[in-house]
Amino acid sequence: MWKNKLFETAKDCVLIEKAPLSDYTTFRVGGPAEILAKPQTEEALCSLLDWVKSEAVPFLLIGNGSNLLVRDGGFDGLVIHIGNALGDVRMEGNCLIAQAGALLSKVATVAADNSLAGMAFAHGIPGSLGGAVYMNAGAYGGEMSQIIEWVRVWTPDGVKKWNVDEMGFGYRHSRLMEENAVVLAACLKLQVGEREAIRSQMKELMQQRKSKQPLEYPSAGSFFKRPQGHFAGALIENAGLKGFTIGGAQISEKHAGFLINHNHATAADVLNVMRAVQEKVFEETGVQMENEVRIVGKDQ
Repeated sequence: MWKNKLFETAKDCVLIEKAPLSDYTTFRVGGPAEILAKPQTEEALCSLLDWVKSEAVPFLLIGNGSNLLVRDGGFDGLVIHIGNALGDVRMEGNCLIAQAGALLSKVATVAADNSLAGMAFAHGIPGSLGGAVYMNAGAYGGEMSQIIEWVRVWTPDGVKKWNVDEMGFGYRHSRLMEENAVVLAACLKLQVGEREAIRSQMKELMQQRKSKQPLEYPSAGSFFKRPQGHFAGALIENAGLKGFTIGGAQISEKHAGFLINHNHATAADVLNVMRAVQEKVFEETGVQMENEVRIVGKDQ
């Protein structure tokens, strides 16, 4: 049984059976993980990934869980949580090097403290560095591909360092989505700036977020991808779906691009709202809305 082997072999990992994944996603919904593992060092993470590969164990990798919807039945297999234990951020020469578990807000703050500009756009993105690299996260005209110099990754063939031009970055995309590779750390290329000006820009962008986005409710951020030639929020609003609710899930009345956990929603509620939006928008415009949020796990 792979679970017994895991408890025998996993070193420097916290292992939790039946951990509720609602505690590990910003949506605050989702059933339990069969086992949740929290590697405490980069070496422990690599060893665990090597073991998962050799044993062919079904696994899910999560960081801050900010672009993720876990179904109500949870995940059958091993969930590997890359969290604060792998959240180191440090200066190395003129480079800012951050581990995969570092929150983007922390990375942006360290950059500002060191008078480095170029990271302000990411300050309010509620994700970790690993997840942001994986999906080339962006906001306010900036995206991760613009500030990455190299990424250290675990691959089935060993740990490698990929330069930015080897990452296959596109809109909300990287080669990591097609390959069995995991972000361990990244080096960010930033520019020397004026500390207070950088902090002022970060504050201004955060105020914009608070005024336009429903940050007071659990969500996974922008739920749908931006359709070519359109804006997801505008399509949803024009379809008369602002405030549309099923169970505890709702299309935000503040920003129609956000599907929020308005009142103790289940994952089924969220998925039902998603499908209703897709059907209505397609019926009215012929545009097929695709979810940007990853959907994993099984139904209850």
